[in-house]
Amino acid sequence: MKGFKQLRDLKQHERIHTGEKPYHCAQCGKNFNHKGYLKQHERIHTGEKPYHCSQCGKSYNQRGYLKKHERIHTGSFNQKGHLIQHERIHPAVKPYHCSQCAKSFTRLGGLKIHETIHTGEKPYHFSQCGKGCNHLSGLKRHERIHTGEKPYYCSQCGKSFTQLCNLKTHERIHTGEKPYHCSQCEKSFKELGNLRRHEINHTGGKDVGYNTVSLAGERPDSEEPKPGTSKPKIHTRDKPYHCSQCGKSFKLLGTLKAHERIHTGDKIHTMEKPYHCSQCGKCFKQPGHLKRHERIHTGEKPYHCSQCGKCFNQSGELKQHERIHTGEKPYHCSQCGKCFKQLGHLKRHEIIHTGEKPYHCSQCGKCFSQSGELKRHERIHTGEKPYHCSQCGKCFSQSGELKQHERIHTGEKPYHCSQCGKWFSQSWELKRHERIHTGEKPYHCSQCGKCFKQSGELKQHEIIHTGEKPYHCSQCGQYFKQSRELKQHERIHTGDKPYHSSQGAKLLPI
Repeated sequence: MKGFKQLRDLKQHERIHTGEKPYHCAQCGKNFNHKGYLKQHERIHTGEKPYHCSQCGKSYNQRGYLKKHERIHTGSFNQKGHLIQHERIHPAVKPYHCSQCAKSFTRLGGLKIHETIHTGEKPYHFSQCGKGCNHLSGLKRHERIHTGEKPYYCSQCGKSFTQLCNLKTHERIHTGEKPYHCSQCEKSFKELGNLRRHEINHTGGKDVGYNTVSLAGERPDSEEPKPGTSKPKIHTRDKPYHCSQCGKSFKLLGTLKAHERIHTGDKIHTMEKPYHCSQCGKCFKQPGHLKRHERIHTGEKPYHCSQCGKCFNQSGELKQHERIHTGEKPYHCSQCGKCFKQLGHLKRHEIIHTGEKPYHCSQCGKCFSQSGELKRHERIHTGEKPYHCSQCGKCFSQSGELKQHERIHTGEKPYHCSQCGKWFSQSWELKRHERIHTGEKPYHCSQCGKCFKQSGELKQHEIIHTGEKPYHCSQCGQYFKQSRELKQHERIHTGDKPYHSSQGAKLLPI
């Protein structure tokens, strides 16, 4: 039976058997069986690092980490095993070799974890869902999905994260830091994944192959790779992951999984899109795509413009917006040299030069250069009017028509004349008004060359040349050139006399 000198030591020990955890974290609610463990844990939230190295000034949140660090300066170790492990840090001492791929490790634990990649062994299982992990730290991270624990907090905005690496990545939004540099063109990135995708431009579309496996003795699971450089390449010539369908080989397991979807096609199976949205059930192939989608439900907009403070839920949207301030137009047309802020705008412009109209209407065969134009056109056939006015319920086939209509209710007049200050609710009304100031008459009669400010005035004028009489009386069948002539005529049949003298009941002549 184990003995203790003091009663409090016995009580602390008994909690190991009873499972009692009386000390609670006020930030995240996690429980501990020892007050000292709670204090250590709270430093994760506060960021406090009270233990300082007297040699170099480096700080740590636990005394044990400081002691390990001090051995770098002293070169002394209290156990022979610690010395042997330390000596392997120095060049060329990696005595543990993988029999499958010949990779070497400084520690036996690192080799054992690595070998599970080849064997597929996952010795750590979670009791809630049965998921297996090849590393204990991976199991701990997975448990937070079920518990909802997010122990890592951003000191700038208070957002919390389940992993330290996710917090570090998030903090770069606030600091603007871009620690991952391309060795080819010196371009910098906030995330390693973005650097990987960029480097494919230099390698000609081939995956550069990074070691994404966290190995004991190499770096802690909760840390990111060292910023400033890309991760070392592994299996430079070997491609251990093979496609069972076509035999193609890949350096990374993730690349193989993405490739296999070519063979499975568009069928949505659980294994093909394993990441599910808990709000609407939509499935995604990659966790990053799920995170972007979830912001639709949460309304989160973590990307902020430093110029005007506007927020966005995707980094790409922020980049596009920033070009409004910088005036940058990085996309150039090879035909005419015109520049654009967005790649989509360039692609739409290039169709002008090619004359291509790849979008066809299945009803009438009419062709369009843009998919949006085809969708708008198809509503003529279907009669669909998906845009509804929340005030009166009127429906419209185009969003622009709804916006124009809503100004009737709001009274908004966003278009303003720079000459006289008059405001208008529609852009075409402003253009028509501006001709009063400019004297412009853009509508020309092809017969006599006479000019008009408005297209309606030109149409009325052209009737003089054509002799057309499009307005016809439903009572007697007589035809007229202008609508006002028809209205005057119709009063003969109705007996309507709308003009009255202000002096009395005497009627004025028409």
